[in-house]
Amino acid sequence: MVSNIAEGLVEKGIDVTLFATGDSITKAKLAWVCPRPLMEDRSLEYKKYEYLHTAYIFERAKEFDLIHNHYNCYPLTFSKLVDIPIVTTIHGLCSSSPGEIEIYRRYNDTYYVSISNADRKAAPDLNYIATVYHGIEIEKFDFAEKPGEYLLYLGRISPQKGVHLAIELSKKIGMKLILAGLLDPPDKEYFEAKVKPHLDGRWIEYLGEIEEHEKPSLLAGAYCFLHMVEYPEGFGIPLIESMACGTPVIARNRGSIPEVVAHGKTGFVINDVEEAKECFQRISEISRKDCRLWVEENFSREIMVNNYIKVYKKILTPKLNDFSGG
Repeated sequence: MVSNIAEGLVEKGIDVTLFATGDSITKAKLAWVCPRPLMEDRSLEYKKYEYLHTAYIFERAKEFDLIHNHYNCYPLTFSKLVDIPIVTTIHGLCSSSPGEIEIYRRYNDTYYVSISNADRKAAPDLNYIATVYHGIEIEKFDFAEKPGEYLLYLGRISPQKGVHLAIELSKKIGMKLILAGLLDPPDKEYFEAKVKPHLDGRWIEYLGEIEEHEKPSLLAGAYCFLHMVEYPEGFGIPLIESMACGTPVIARNRGSIPEVVAHGKTGFVINDVEEAKECFQRISEISRKDCRLWVEENFSREIMVNNYIKVYKKILTPKLNDFSGG
């Protein structure tokens, strides 16, 4: 999402400096301390680069009109040391620890953007300036008018994401399920106990973590996307990616799900496996064109970027009379 925002802002003529890893590809001005993503190179010391990365941003703060933070609550501890405004997009407040929420409250003189209205419930008293839904480059997701013959889950392989429930549902339905996504070390015990015993290479298949360019064809080829989450979902990016390809969604009513999935139009918002099984019988009623249109009208990169520009203008006015560039 940070990449989508940065590239979209640059295309609109706005001067953007992106603080990211050294191997990042961007049209913005790239500033970096950490050479590669920490999740991809375990030899890099997490705390070292967390400190250095954040400090580097604030050391250069005077160069900018505004800092847009996507790095959780930690950078806010520097906020009182600079004079420029700071807006933080909170990526999943509902899954934050009580300690993290306490930090957000301590620095409530900054600005917060929620990624869904539901995600505010964990701390409704924060200084929210807007809710801005995630947006994707829809043209990168090819539309498939005809459904495929397998169910799909794409995302982290973790108990919170309800992968075990997706497996249970697929067995009740009697359709092949493909799983793809990152398996973090802390979730390996869950994988060994709840997922691996069901992997038979025929009806339940795990592809591992796939490349970004592999996602569109996998999503477009699915009959239905399953999202049986066990916790309040902050947003759910794979859901809009799936619908952009025309593939409808069955997702549990947790957190943001009713905001992202149009019940009965782009899929079904359900409460448990049995209800999901019943709604699956109606998936053929869902128009795949409606799924695509829903994303075009609500979750495009263009819409997201425009909404963030509105946020910036609101914060910077009357400091800046015109935010068309710089």
